[in-house]
Amino acid sequence: QVQLVESGGGLVQAGGSLRLSCAASGRTVSRHAVGWFRQAPGKEREIVGALTWSGGRIYYADSAKGRCTISKDNAKTTVYLQIDMLTPEDTAVYYCAATLDLLRFHLKRQYQYWGQGTQVTVSS
Repeated sequence: QVQLVESGGGLVQAGGSLRLSCAASGRTVSRHAVGWFRQAPGKEREIVGALTWSGGRIYYADSAKGRCTISKDNAKTTVYLQIDMLTPEDTAVYYCAATLDLLRFHLKRQYQYWGQGTQVTVSS
């Protein structure tokens, strides 16, 4: 089992940047892929990007390419999501999640473990 705790959300002005953190714990963390998702009010939860802990393969949703960067710190077992050039459309609750499916880690339905989420609000 994997436990996930997000942090780093808050209120940011449009054009700014934010780095979210996802602290992972559990004996099998290194066997998982960790993904970042977001859910805006009235919308479905969607994937932003994900990486495999071992091997470091990274996936980005088309909407995230160019503005988002996912990285990890092995020593801290933490995965980061850097978002640049924020717009009000980025306002959402951001979640991290983990899956053992290293082939289909780009699919939301494959994720078993979820954090509680962190709110990001971008003001215009």
